[in-house]
Amino acid sequence: MEQVITFVGLDTHKETITAALAVGGRDGEVRSLGRIANRPAAIERLARDLAQRYGRLRFSYEAGPCGYGLYRQLHRLGHECIVAAPALIPRRPGDRIKTDRRDSLKLARQDRAGELTAVWVPDVEDEAMRDLVRARAAAVAAVTRVRQQLQGLLLRNGVVYEGQTRWTRRHRSWLAGLRFEPPAQQIVLDEYRRAHAEAEARRDRLTAALERLMAGWKRAPLVGALQAMRGVALVTAATLVAEIGDFRRFSHPRQLMAYLGQVPSENSSGPRVRRGGITKAGNGRVRRVLTEAAWTYLAKPRRSVALEQRRGGLPPAVRAIADKAETRLATRFRHLLAAGKQRPLAVTAVAREMIGFLWAIAHAIEPATGNSPLDASAA
Repeated sequence: MEQVITFVGLDTHKETITAALAVGGRDGEVRSLGRIANRPAAIERLARDLAQRYGRLRFSYEAGPCGYGLYRQLHRLGHECIVAAPALIPRRPGDRIKTDRRDSLKLARQDRAGELTAVWVPDVEDEAMRDLVRARAAAVAAVTRVRQQLQGLLLRNGVVYEGQTRWTRRHRSWLAGLRFEPPAQQIVLDEYRRAHAEAEARRDRLTAALERLMAGWKRAPLVGALQAMRGVALVTAATLVAEIGDFRRFSHPRQLMAYLGQVPSENSSGPRVRRGGITKAGNGRVRRVLTEAAWTYLAKPRRSVALEQRRGGLPPAVRAIADKAETRLATRFRHLLAAGKQRPLAVTAVAREMIGFLWAIAHAIEPATGNSPLDASAA
């Protein structure tokens, strides 16, 4: 006889965890367990006490800023645990009361009913590389932000660079020679120039670290294979792999497209069919780098030296997929523009098709990893 599962919902915060349980079965007991400290010893004590009384346990909590440490601890203790996608947790429209106790009870009930969708939980190595990729992206954003601030200062004071391209060596020399007569403005200019130099140095350090550590990452072969695509160099490929993780959890490319929010939204009823823009669900970082990569297919198919270097040594199957993508996506881009589509709409369509080729390359090269229990529809 199969052992009855007791479902434990956890509402997690930085300092505390509020717990509730729902015993398996339609009429199983549902009750709050109160609040404990969010510390490993308290969590272990709670799991041990519940296991002694109820036997088999299955924990659940919402994905959030507390990360996956709780998930990993519960698995080390031998218990099942899922991290629920917050956007996909069912919510009643009329429910206007939200407390930690209610949230934990709701998680326990919904997990018992099979209504929770689990997110993919990276292992420690994958999460570390994802943190590095995100730190570099934040550094790039900081460079952009300080450049905008500096340009704003110059524009307000009528200082205009006469050259065609900014941030070249000539432009930087011109910036270094600027002087403002009011001391306060000169201080601001000096601070912006110093902040810009520091932001660029931080970006370059993180880029170098990413390149250095990539060789030791277990997913490095996949990162290298994705670079066979035009527009997908090291940073883009590393971002895709770090954010998506195991491509093999998606049995069809449409699942990956939906996971990344690159499919049309829809509001249809009866004979009426109404589709809108893309859903933009899931990971915005991946959509951004995909859009940037898709713009490269505006040009006709060509083989640059850098692209040939990236393709060197890759399996023939991967090169064949990349060659097919090169022709297909460039042709698709031109046909959409010729049909009168605006460029942003065309690049979104190309990015969506690009996902299919990336999925095919991943399935052609990536070995089975067997990380964490996955749900391909997770957000």
